[in-house]
Amino acid sequence: MSLKAGIVGLPNVGKSTLFNAITNKKILAANFPFATIEPNVGVVSVPDNRLQKLEEMYKPEKVIPTTFEFTDIAGLVKGASAGEGLGNKFLSHIREVDAICEVVRCFEDENVTHVSGKIDPISDIEVINIELILSDIEQVDNRVAKLGKKIKQGNDKDAIKEYELLLEIKENLLDDKPVRNLNFNEEEKKIIKHFNLLTSKPIIYMANIHEDEIVDYTENENVKKVIDYARNEGAEVIVLSAKIEAELSELDEESKKLFLTDLGIEESGLDKLIKSTYKLLGLATYFTAGPKEVRAWTFIKGMNAKQCAGIIHTDFEKGFIKAEIISYPDLVENGSEKGAKEAGKLRLEGKDYIMQDGDVCHFRFNV
Repeated sequence: MSLKAGIVGLPNVGKSTLFNAITNKKILAANFPFATIEPNVGVVSVPDNRLQKLEEMYKPEKVIPTTFEFTDIAGLVKGASAGEGLGNKFLSHIREVDAICEVVRCFEDENVTHVSGKIDPISDIEVINIELILSDIEQVDNRVAKLGKKIKQGNDKDAIKEYELLLEIKENLLDDKPVRNLNFNEEEKKIIKHFNLLTSKPIIYMANIHEDEIVDYTENENVKKVIDYARNEGAEVIVLSAKIEAELSELDEESKKLFLTDLGIEESGLDKLIKSTYKLLGLATYFTAGPKEVRAWTFIKGMNAKQCAGIIHTDFEKGFIKAEIISYPDLVENGSEKGAKEAGKLRLEGKDYIMQDGDVCHFRFNV
């Protein structure tokens, strides 16, 4: 299942440095605007301690974590929606992602230029949000114009409903309210999804701070401002230091743990980001396990057993018979698959069973 988040921000806020750390790719991270032009794409493993326990239990030949895709999108500037900087090209790249991770500069450093000449995280956030809103208004206007002609030609109830919904959205956009913060019923949500509006995408703010502040980041006034802003729109803030994350990305797991302990923190900012983005998109994980392979699979919460079988292979979905399922806690509690079966914890579920995070599955199918 291919879902991805786009990393956005003004130029020189630490986007590319963070992307390097996320994917351990060595892309250009330079101290000037537009160092990133074409989006860089990287696939990362989703941290999951359950895999380690499953490996201990099954002793498989290989272990495969589930993955998530991040795209590093070039720095936006004021006027992007009107083509400033590399404007519309960047906005089209944002349109292709499922969630937005916005990097906000909260550190002072006279050696790293700021595109507007001063450190003001709320202004930075608003510059980007306004450009996304302006882009959405343009798209809404284009669609409204087409629907208006269609409505004049006849009494198309679906067109009228869509037309009225778009006008409501535009009114809120003009009031600087992103679509993701508006309340719609399920039918309206289905209609809106087809518009693929930029401000409808869920967002996480990443406050990039100086490495010396990572333990006491709550003392950083710029971070406080970002947290307050995000709270008002129900968004999450991940506080991290791009420099520290870059150093961590060069270490093996054991050294990484020691480094984090020395810093006085339990988890890297990037691990938090990956987990939070996963949660933001309503994703969960099920496992397949055996002597050949232990593997994690991503699914969208609410998917049934038959649909989840199709994630592995379309034949699994077409010929679905039953799913043998043991929940991860039951498996661990009973010490083995055999022990879980003897304790009556193995369930046979049909195609309509709603999969749960942590289900350990074996799919029966016939094609």
